[in-house]
Formats: sequence, C-alpha cells, structure tokens
Amino acid sequence: MLSRSTAISAVFALMLTTSLSANAADIAKNGISSAKNPKIQAEFDIIHAQVTTEGSNLVFKQETAAISGKSSPKANGKLAGAEVYSYVWPTSLNSSAVGFEADQGILALALTIHPDFDDTPLYDEDNDGNKTNDGNKWHSHWVVLTKDDACGKDGMKVKDIPEGSKPKLPVTWPNLPIFIDSPGYDFSLKGSEVLVKVPLKELGFPESFNYDGVTSALRVNQQVHAPLLCITDVWDIASGDLSLPAKYK
Repeated sequence: MLSRSTAISAVFALMLTTSLSANAADIAKNGISSAKNPKIQAEFDIIHAQVTTEGSNLVFKQETAAISGKSSPKANGKLAGAEVYSYVWPTSLNSSAVGFEADQGILALALTIHPDFDDTPLYDEDNDGNKTNDGNKWHSHWVVLTKDDACGKDGMKVKDIPEGSKPKLPVTWPNLPIFIDSPGYDFSLKGSEVLVKVPLKELGFPESFNYDGVTSALRVNQQVHAPLLCITDVWDIASGDLSLPAKYK
C-alpha cells in the first residue's frame, strides 16, 4: 500500500507537461496497464485504466485483479467518522467542465459506497421508494480534490465550501458543504471491470484531457466540519505516481 503523503503529494508535483517516450505515448493512447501487486487487496488492485468513447458516452474504465465492488466500509451508524470506498479517475479537466466554479482543484470522477449516509438525494438506487437510504449502494460522483494538511501531512480532501460563500455548483449538487456532484451516471461492476458512462454532452464534448486511475478510502471528519471528507488511504494508483499519463484523444 502506498503511503498517503507520497501518493497524494505526487498529484501536484507531477501534473506538469513532460515529453513523451515511446512507452508514454502508448499509455496516452491505450490507457494505463499496471502489474498485479499481492500487497493490495485484489478488488482494489488496478491492472488497467482507460477512458474511451462509446456512442454518445465517455466510458471511464478500470480493470482490477479480482471481482470488483464486493467490499464496502463497515457501518458505524452515524455520519461522523463514516468511511467511503472509491474507484477514482483524477483528470486534468477544469472544475468548470461539470458545473463547478472554475479552477477549484483536481476534478475527479468517482464510483463510491458508504453505508452511513446518502448523498444522492435525487436518485433511488435500490428502487424501494426512499431516495435517502441508498449510500450502501455504489453510485457516481464528480468531486474536486485539493491539498490540506488538516488531513495529514501532504493530505488531500474533497474541497470544502466555506460557510457563507456561494460558489457556482452543478444542478445535481447534493447540498453538502463540499465540492461534490451526484449526477446519477450509469455504471456497472461486472467481474473485474469497473465502468462509468458519462454523456459527452455533459462535458461539452471535450477535445482532450489527461487522466489516471486510483482506488482509495476516505473518511468523514469526527467533527463533521471542514475538512469534511479526507482521503485516508490510497490503495493503488494505475500510473504509480499520479502523473495522469493517459490521454483521452
């Protein structure tokens, strides 16, 4: 398992443009392949990450070393201290691409599960007629990630919205004081494949962007206050260094 400080601080140090070697050019075109790591829980051990176009959708994919999506955090019965498991695609897209205020941090697509709270108030994932009890089902988010030492040295969090501020937010923002969106995208967890479909029109038909693949855990602050949601563990990074080497188009 990568240390949090090493993995997270690499995001900021390695998002600079670099010349591409022949291998790097292949990664940019075909996605990121990664060797299996027996030290990582297999369902969170990424062996390939890619973003492709299928019809009118961008398809964000991860392939893992075992059946994906089997595990979920243990419920503790309250929001404070609640854990989140996630498959994540950090991107070079501007935060404004999905309706947030521009230039807020690293825009990432995530597929998450967290049994202690529901942050998709517009959707009824389990079709039981209650839209507020579905946190224990996998679901999609856009999040903006930023650095914050309050999450540990060189730690990162989902960016907080300061009290009293009114930044631009997506129409499907779930009314939490963080930069998070709950778009309700179609997804699948089939065998070892994790897949999320994002309508191209929602991103303004982007010409190109860079991306990576990550599996991680997050936790809600015990005080349920800024920082509200910190990254606590980085299990795997497809590139190994969060350099976002793969490129859509």
